[in-house]
Amino acid sequence: MGQRQVTGSDEDPRVAELRTAVSRLRRELAAHPAEFPDRGIAEDELAALAAMALSGAPEVPRLRRSLLLVAGAIGSVSALAMGLAAVRSAVELFGEPGGSRY
Repeated sequence: MGQRQVTGSDEDPRVAELRTAVSRLRRELAAHPAEFPDRGIAEDELAALAAMALSGAPEVPRLRRSLLLVAGAIGSVSALAMGLAAVRSAVELFGEPGGSRY
């Protein structure tokens, strides 16, 4: 199954979804009052994901690496679980590295 582009736009819908999910999780993390040891790692990797989404052609292995680092950094913060799941779903839209998802 191929991805269709948004009507009237040349943007890949997977990239748009990634950008939206990353932006939302970044806002949720910024608003989260508790400090935790790996917060800086999560912030840095979310910034990297945002930059990849802006480039329009993210590299799947790099997306997955950043996702793993973010998950490891904030995985135990239950308040951020839904945002993290949305980023994971957006990354999964890109399929497996070097292959097709279907």
